[in-house]
Amino acid sequence: MTQEKLTAVHAVEEKEEIICQAADHIWSHPELSLQEDASAAYYCELLEEEGFRVEKGICGIRTAFAASFGSGSPRIGILAEYDALSGLSQEAGSLEQKELIPGGCGHGCGHNLLGAGAFGAALGVKAYLEKTGHAGTVILYGCPGEEGGAAKAFMARERLWESLDAALTWHPEDVNEVRTGSSNSCIQIQYKFTGTASHAAGAPEMGRSALDAVELMNIGVQFLREHMSDRARIHYAITDAGGVSPNVVQPRASVLYMIRSNHVAEAVELQARVDRIADGAALMTDTQVERKFIDGTADTVSNHTIETALYGNFREIGVPAHTEEELSFADKLAQTYPGADHVPGFGAAGDDAIREEVRALQQKAGHAMNDFLCPLYQGPAFTPGSTDVGDVSWQTPTAQIHVAAWPNGCPGHSWQNVSCDGTSIGRKAAVCAAKVLAATAVDLMEDPSLLAAARREFEKAAASGYVCPIPEGATPAIPD
Repeated sequence: MTQEKLTAVHAVEEKEEIICQAADHIWSHPELSLQEDASAAYYCELLEEEGFRVEKGICGIRTAFAASFGSGSPRIGILAEYDALSGLSQEAGSLEQKELIPGGCGHGCGHNLLGAGAFGAALGVKAYLEKTGHAGTVILYGCPGEEGGAAKAFMARERLWESLDAALTWHPEDVNEVRTGSSNSCIQIQYKFTGTASHAAGAPEMGRSALDAVELMNIGVQFLREHMSDRARIHYAITDAGGVSPNVVQPRASVLYMIRSNHVAEAVELQARVDRIADGAALMTDTQVERKFIDGTADTVSNHTIETALYGNFREIGVPAHTEEELSFADKLAQTYPGADHVPGFGAAGDDAIREEVRALQQKAGHAMNDFLCPLYQGPAFTPGSTDVGDVSWQTPTAQIHVAAWPNGCPGHSWQNVSCDGTSIGRKAAVCAAKVLAATAVDLMEDPSLLAAARREFEKAAASGYVCPIPEGATPAIPD
């Protein structure tokens, strides 16, 4: 490893305590999507104390921020998240489900770790810039609302990411790997129907049922499923059934739809078809329909050039090392959920040989923590899930890694995740990610040819142009 990268990595090690404190603080103060006021304020204060220039409320999003250090190019962005999930309050380090706050929220996707690791990476790059005097700027972006807010997509609508030479991020997972391949784009719309209340028996002819409209809309979408791409997905949840009195014609009802497709342009087209079904349901029931845009994300554009650089640094730095006590806890936690014997790895989904190699590494490990680095895979790969990192990847070369922060097969958005996120296992993942991201950012700043190759690959992969799923005038929102 070069001296320049060692400077960044050693700085992360020196700042390990504050990085872990950040992970624990955010874990202890979970806040839902687009409501992360305390979390954003906490990071902004830390960053200002560390000498970063902090801009708050960027792109009109109250809990978003940009913290920069340095000047000139290259401009490397590091993406942080810090929102939690509802209904996942959980005691840290517990082997059974134990709410800390009844009905409270918790970090079931590890965003307390994600933000802390990204923060640590920014500290590492800052130390490199200070010591070497190298031209360049590192910007830590506070990106709220990943769980149903898609702040990065709203930022993409403002062309924010086009100002970067590259963007890096990571996500806690059950595996150590460099992520590659595409993901589904996703659009969320809430459809709110308004009708007329009336006595359901005494004067049914005077009523206009909003709930009938919701049900007819759902039926229409069921028939649509036969006539859409096999990679598309449509999910829905009735968010207001109009009340609890069956003898009242429901004057209001609403349904939240999530529309996914492999490419963002296809998702936008599919969403227009769902819109027309909603209009038809309103016509059939003589009601009115109002649309509330919630969020939208694009599919992901891979950048193998940066992925290769990430992998080289990940291999050199190594995966988190765990104590016997940590491994024992992970083994016991894995016994609380089914599927702990699954073969992990985003890239492994696309290659049988790599899947077998990963399986052999699992067997060699002999415990539930995947304490090995998966082989680098850069062939065709796809996940049906969605992330607003995709929108960043359409505007600048972008890549990310996964670091094992919970045992193999641990289900996403689970109390087990929350329990493990609040332990030393999670903290070690954040510190490891910080080192890998910081070292790779230094590579991009030190090697103009690497950055140029990443840009050439990006321009070819994104040649069709970015289709923003966020309409003009829409603002970040949560469902009613």
